[in-house]
Amino acid sequence: MKKLLLLISFFSILLIFSCSNDKKAEVIDKKNDKDTVQNVQHSNSKAIVTFVELGSVNCVPCKQMQPIMASLEKKYGEQLEVIFYDVVKKEHKDKSKEFGIRLIPTQVFLDKNGKEIHRHEGFYPEAEIEKFLQEQGLKPI
Repeated sequence: MKKLLLLISFFSILLIFSCSNDKKAEVIDKKNDKDTVQNVQHSNSKAIVTFVELGSVNCVPCKQMQPIMASLEKKYGEQLEVIFYDVVKKEHKDKSKEFGIRLIPTQVFLDKNGKEIHRHEGFYPEAEIEKFLQEQGLKPI
């Protein structure tokens, strides 16, 4: 019985971590200013907030975030830049470490200067994200 519970626990943890765009990577410099993202190269210089989603296209809660990200991007236009990193893919695996994520999906929100202003782990309902964005001064277009 103990072996079965241990095996179930192991696979549960494995599942969580397996569920844990080609824009330049943002790097959090934890030694100097752990809340500031260095070398940010956004495609949208008018963005008030940048929404970075770290997840995987194979993770159920991450898949549920995809239409929310698209909806918010459409609803807030140039005020919001949305960046998605599939951290399971080889080219984005380093993002987990750079952003210090523990599980996926993780949402990181940055201000105009690249400073982290908000972080959330797990599925994030659209209404809650909108409330946060509007508190930052974004207005639906």
